[in-house]
Amino acid sequence: MSDQPIKLRTGMLDGKRIAYSTETVFLVQVSRGKGSYETRYKLVGNLAQAVIYYNGINIRAPFNKRLLMADSKNPVLARQKGT
Repeated sequence: MSDQPIKLRTGMLDGKRIAYSTETVFLVQVSRGKGSYETRYKLVGNLAQAVIYYNGINIRAPFNKRLLMADSKNPVLARQKGT
C-alpha cells in the first residue's frame, strides 16, 4: 500500500464501462491451448496500460490470451483465441 489516497476511476473497454481504483490489479495472461494461463504482466491501477500490453501480445494457434481484473465478480475483461 502506498501513502497516496485510493482514487476511483472509470474507463471504456469494448463499449463497456469499467470501474476500478488505483489499487486494482490487472493481469495479462497467455496460455497454450487448453492449458492453464500464465501471467505475463501485472499492472496496478492503470487500465489503459493493461490494454496496451494486452493488445501488444501477438498470438496464433494454439495460444490464447486474456485480460483480467483481479478480485472482481467477473474478472475476465477481454479474451482472444489464436487463429
